[in-house]
Amino acid sequence: MDAARETAVYTHGHHESVLRSHRWRTAENSAAYLIGELRPGMTVLDVGCGPGTITADLAERVAPGGRVTAVDAAEDVLAGAAAYAEERGLGATVTFAVADVHALDFPDDSFDVIHAHQVLQHVGDPVAALREMRRVCRPGGIVAARDADYAAMTWYPATPGLDAWLELYRRVARANGGEPDAGRRLRAWALRAGFTDVTSSATAWCFTGPEQTAWWSGLWADRTTASAYAALAVSGGHATTEDLEAAANAWRTWAAAPDAWFSVLNPEILCRA
Repeated sequence: MDAARETAVYTHGHHESVLRSHRWRTAENSAAYLIGELRPGMTVLDVGCGPGTITADLAERVAPGGRVTAVDAAEDVLAGAAAYAEERGLGATVTFAVADVHALDFPDDSFDVIHAHQVLQHVGDPVAALREMRRVCRPGGIVAARDADYAAMTWYPATPGLDAWLELYRRVARANGGEPDAGRRLRAWALRAGFTDVTSSATAWCFTGPEQTAWWSGLWADRTTASAYAALAVSGGHATTEDLEAAANAWRTWAAAPDAWFSVLNPEILCRA
């Protein structure tokens, strides 16, 4: 497991273009499959919380009396997440800490719900990570995970440059020890981790219309040329700066079409501990 952990690199990093996407996420658009399981007084562990927008929504749903512990491997994003929780009036309800999902620093049976959004695609050993989440989940509690499946992303109109972008992204992510097509594997990983009660579902993000396509293409164009992903693509020998600029331009070309449409499939699992 240690060797696997060493291969896990968060491909996107925390460039502004990445956080722009993360801050858009809410419990409604990114964790609807879990909302019905939440009750006041529950304790929740939010793994890979990022800027904390979903975290805050979860905290509101377990109030009064509930608590959320939000963890991320990147310490630099936690200050912003804590500030956001304060803005929402949740500072006393949410605790933030640095953590490694492969080795969570919590006792067995600590939480009623464990939530991980877009996390397992980036870890070195997702089965071990799910086992660890199961360990800190109380008997009868829930481990919930949702991950995109890059190979299942689809768009219109056809844009060859986006085909090249997708192939490049999947290559870079796998070189970093992750699995970009994680969504389709969630159920299999959960069963291998020892869960026997697994409910599988899937929902999608869909971007269409000038405002949405400009936002989605803009953050990906910026991410492709200026984020940690761009640096990893070049340093790993996967692409040149010219290749990345061409991919960014493909995003802009796609978004300029009046009939542009993009969908991201997000499989989900609810695992009863």
